[in-house]
Amino acid sequence: MNFERRNLSDDQLLDLYKRLLKPRLIEEKMLILIRQGKVSKWFSGIGQEAISCGITAVLGKDEYILPMHRNLGVFTGRDIPLYRLFSQWQGKAAGFTKGRDRSFHFGTQEYKIIGMISHLGPQMGVADGIALANKLKKNGKVTAVFTGEGATSEGDFHEALNIAAVWDLPVLFIIENNGYGLSTPTNEQYRCENLADKGVGYGMEAHILDGNNILEIYNELSEIVESMRTNPRPVLIEFKTFRMRGHEEASGTKYVPQELMDMWAEKDPVDNFRRYLLKQNILRQDKDDQWREEIRKEIDDNLLIANTEADIKATYEQEVGDVYAPYDFEEIKPGSETENIRFVDAISQGLRQSFERHENLVIMGQDIAEYGGAFKITDGFVDLFGKDRIKNTPICESAVVSAGMGLSINGYKSIVEMQFADFVSTGFNPIVNYLAKVHYRWGENADVVVRMPCGGGTQAGPFHSQTNEAWFTKTPGLKVVYPAFPYDAKGLLTASINDPNPVMFFEHKLLYRSIYQDVPTNYYTLPLGQAAVLREGKDVTIVAFGAAVHWALETLDKNPEISADLIDLRTLQPLDKDTVYKSIKKTNKVIILQEDSLFGGIASDIAAMITEDCFEYLDGPVRRVASLDTPIPFTKALEDQYLAKGRFEETLKELVAY
Repeated sequence: MNFERRNLSDDQLLDLYKRLLKPRLIEEKMLILIRQGKVSKWFSGIGQEAISCGITAVLGKDEYILPMHRNLGVFTGRDIPLYRLFSQWQGKAAGFTKGRDRSFHFGTQEYKIIGMISHLGPQMGVADGIALANKLKKNGKVTAVFTGEGATSEGDFHEALNIAAVWDLPVLFIIENNGYGLSTPTNEQYRCENLADKGVGYGMEAHILDGNNILEIYNELSEIVESMRTNPRPVLIEFKTFRMRGHEEASGTKYVPQELMDMWAEKDPVDNFRRYLLKQNILRQDKDDQWREEIRKEIDDNLLIANTEADIKATYEQEVGDVYAPYDFEEIKPGSETENIRFVDAISQGLRQSFERHENLVIMGQDIAEYGGAFKITDGFVDLFGKDRIKNTPICESAVVSAGMGLSINGYKSIVEMQFADFVSTGFNPIVNYLAKVHYRWGENADVVVRMPCGGGTQAGPFHSQTNEAWFTKTPGLKVVYPAFPYDAKGLLTASINDPNPVMFFEHKLLYRSIYQDVPTNYYTLPLGQAAVLREGKDVTIVAFGAAVHWALETLDKNPEISADLIDLRTLQPLDKDTVYKSIKKTNKVIILQEDSLFGGIASDIAAMITEDCFEYLDGPVRRVASLDTPIPFTKALEDQYLAKGRFEETLKELVAY
C-alpha cells in the first residue's frame, strides 16, 4: 500500500491513526461480547475503517454525515461518549432511541449524525434535503452520505443522485464497494465495471479511491470537499474495499473464496498504516501500546457504565406519547372580512399566506414552479417567492419525500405536492418508514406536509382517481387531514404547515372548482383533530369526510323527513371520537360514508370503535357505505356504479327504519 503524506504533519498522521485504532479495538471487543451473548447483533466494519475515519476527519463537526451500520468510525470520530453507544446497542435509556431501535438506526442533532433505516435508499434523498437547506442558507457546508454497492441498485439511489445533480447540491455520495451485498457478489449486482461510472450519467463528478488507504482518502477528500464548499455540487466517490466479516456475525463468510479473504487481509487499513508510521519513525511502539491500553480501558470503563444501567421499563404513556412530536397549537382566529372563493383558491391562499409567514418554507413538486402545478394552485408563486423555495422536481416521488425529511432535519419546513394522490405509491417507503417513525425512534421532527389531490367523479380512471387515505391512517406517526369545504381547507392547511409532525393533506379534485364558500381573507388556523357537526337531528348519526360530506348533504336535502346529525370528520388522524360518540349516544344509530372501497377502509375502524365503546347505546347495526371493492374505473357509467354515492340513500333509509 502506497502512503503519501504530502504536507500532513506528524500530529495529523498520528491523529488519523488514533481515529482508525479506536473503532478497530471496539469492534474486537464487540466480537468477544457477541460470542458471550452480551450483544444481540453486530455489523462489523473491520477492513473498512479508513473510509469512515477519513471522511469524518475531513468534514467539520457542524457538517452532517449520514452513515450506515458499518461506519463505527463516524460515531467515534465525532467523539460520542462510548457508554452512549454501548447503551444504544443494548437497548438502554442512555442510548439514542430509548430501546426502540438497534445498531446505528438513529440520529443525533448534537453530533450532526443521521443514521440509516434498514431500507437503505431513503437516506440519500435525506442528504439531498439537508444539502438543499445548506444551499439556501448559503453556509458553504457539505453533507456526506454513505451507501453500499448493493443499495446502488435501489431506485432511491438514482433518484437522489439525479436531484442532487439537477439542483447542484453539495452532497458527497459515498459508495463503500466491499464486494458483497450480504452474500451476493458484485458480478450478480451490476454490469458496469465501476460504480463511479454511474456518475457520468447524471453529469456528476466521480472518483474511485482506495478505501483501505487512509492517506489517499484524507488527502483527496480534503481537496474535493474544500472545492465543494466554494463551488456547491454533488460528487460521487466509489471506495474499493472489502468486508472481512459477515454481513452480520451470524451470517459468516463461507461464501467468500479463501484466497480473496487472504488478499484483502494483506490490505488491512489499520495494520498497514501502523507499519508505515513505525517505519517512518512517526509512531513509537511504546506509544502505540500506550494508546491501545488507554482505548481498551476507555472501552471497559464505558461498558461498565452501560452494563450497570437499569433496563428500560415499558410505560404505555411514554410509548404512545412519543409517536408524535409535541406541538402546542397556535390558534389564529379568522377575521370578519371574507370573500366567496372556490376550494382550490382557498388552498392556494393558505399556501401563499404560509409562505409569507414562514421564511423557511419550501414546496417541491412536479411542474409547480412557472407552470403553477397541474391544478394551478401555485400559479404565480415563483414571482412572489423565487425558485429557491418553489422547486420543480424530476419525476421521483421517493427522493423528494426524503428530501423533505432532510429539510426538516436542517431547520426547514417543507411541502411535497403529489401531482395526484395515486402517485404517492412511488414515495410510500420514506413516508411510512422514515417520516412516520422518526420522532418515535430518536425524537426528530418530520416537518413535512404531503399534499394529495385525490378522488373520483372526474372520469380519470384507476391511476388518477383513488382516495387512498387508508394507506396512511393505520400508520402511527402520520397525521391525516381531509377537508370538505374551502374554509376548512385553508385553516387546516395552515395549521398542518405549522405542525412539526408529518401530515398527509388530502384535497378532493372534484371539490376544487365546484365548491364555493365565504372564506376569511386573513391568515388563520383551525385545530387538527376536531370534527364539525354540519346538521343536527335525532334519528341517526352520519359520519363522513371529503366529497362524501356533500353526498350526505344532497341526500338529506332530498329527504327532509330524516332528522340527522351530520358529522364532517375533517381530520382522520387524530380522529375526533368524542364528537362521534356524543352524537351516537343521542341518536342511537350511525352510518359511516366513505368514498374509498369498503374493505380495510377507515370506516371499518370507526365502526369497530363504535361497537366496542357505544354498543349499549345502539338501536340498530352500525352501517358502512363505501365504494366497490374494485379499482376505480374510467367510463362514467362504471364510475357512477363504483362510487358509494348511489347506494347511500337506500342504506340510510333502511337504517332509519330499522
